[in-house]
Amino acid sequence: MNRIDRLFGILTFLQSKKYVTAEAIAEKFKMSVRTVYRDIKALNEQGIPVSFEQHKGYFIVQGYFLPPVSFSTDEANALLLMERMVQGFADKSIQTHYTSALNKVQAVMRGADKDKLEFLNKNIHFQMPECFITDFEYLSPLQTAITAKNVVVLDYKNKKNEVSQRKVEPIGLAFYAFAWHLIAWCQMRGDYRDFKISRILKAKHLEQPFTNPNPIELHEYMKDIPVDY
Repeated sequence: MNRIDRLFGILTFLQSKKYVTAEAIAEKFKMSVRTVYRDIKALNEQGIPVSFEQHKGYFIVQGYFLPPVSFSTDEANALLLMERMVQGFADKSIQTHYTSALNKVQAVMRGADKDKLEFLNKNIHFQMPECFITDFEYLSPLQTAITAKNVVVLDYKNKKNEVSQRKVEPIGLAFYAFAWHLIAWCQMRGDYRDFKISRILKAKHLEQPFTNPNPIELHEYMKDIPVDY
């Protein structure tokens, strides 16, 4: 992460909470506390009123940013609850982006509402069976390839533990039978195939356009899936 992105990230992080310690910033952005002090100084030099309260931490002076969107407490609570669902049913890439988006929501909330949200956050528990826990991070880059209609190279392990490399043209993602699946045109097979995300060992977005000029829509493929998803 370059310094400009890090400074913006710190600013968003500060806005998302009432107080943030230097140690919390250092841990989140994987840097030393000394670097945090330098970055806070840089933000102040740019006219951003970052202040400090003893035994509590840094904070953005109230009223510096006018919220571009107004969120009700109920809306923020709903998003917080969905974060638990995301942690259970999405992969690491989506979890990271969702948490970042939720921080931006919290950034435009009033101090009292932030306190309520943080209290609620401590009192929500979502427990998933170990077999559902996702240890991959392909959903977000695959979403990008789907919308761009670009080719992706997969290193894929099938049910027999045989590994092959496939160039595929992804048309969509489907969650059924308690797992995420990538539906894509396989250049090697010359047909559409269903790739279970948890069996993908590596995925590389080539930024090359589809070779198949008329890909079908996802719902057309799903009609033939023998599972009531």
